[in-house]
Amino acid sequence: MTTFVLVPGMCHGGWCFDDLAAELRAAGHTVDAVTLTSVGDPTTPPDPAVDLAAHVADVVRALDAAIGPVVLAGHSYGGLPMTVAADRRPAAVDALVYLDAFVPRDGETARAMTNDHERAWYDEARASGLVPRMPFFDARATDHPLATLEQPAELAAGLEGFRKRVYLYATQWGELASPFAATLARLRDDPSWEVHELDAAHNLMRDAPDALRDVLLDAAA
Repeated sequence: MTTFVLVPGMCHGGWCFDDLAAELRAAGHTVDAVTLTSVGDPTTPPDPAVDLAAHVADVVRALDAAIGPVVLAGHSYGGLPMTVAADRRPAAVDALVYLDAFVPRDGETARAMTNDHERAWYDEARASGLVPRMPFFDARATDHPLATLEQPAELAAGLEGFRKRVYLYATQWGELASPFAATLARLRDDPSWEVHELDAAHNLMRDAPDALRDVLLDAAA
């Protein structure tokens, strides 16, 4: 069966995939929901020195430990480290699924790919080096190291060689513009991508669990 490696977004840990992981395991698959270094672990103070390279290393370790074909999926910021890790370990990854997430090209940063509203949130970290968790986040969420958002993704080959690439775009951002609108515009008409626009808010694990599960299982088929 397939191993699913799941990468969380800013401030969150692997626990954000708990319900999804249970369903994937019930279908007979293996799941590794990664908690990235210095993020999403309320027992460990976040470290502003942690950068994107550290998070890429976290995902690479998960890929190296996986048995069988891997579906690699990332939510939001998680699209950055998962992309670089897939580029480092292409033979380990069968399919890529982006959950309302960044899809960087070589040299791009989260700051460059997002919109002004999100950049203003990042800028709250100038004094501490830590982007503050939003008050409505799960109590287990933590502040997030700014360095991970400003270090460029370094890609040797890009994503063209992977069997399947899927992008899920959440359309419900309320009064705010989606920080992933530019990514959607780039991928929507690319025939090498499978793109789904979901009538859901950004937390697809909570707001579109059935659609998310079905897309992941289809990617493993």
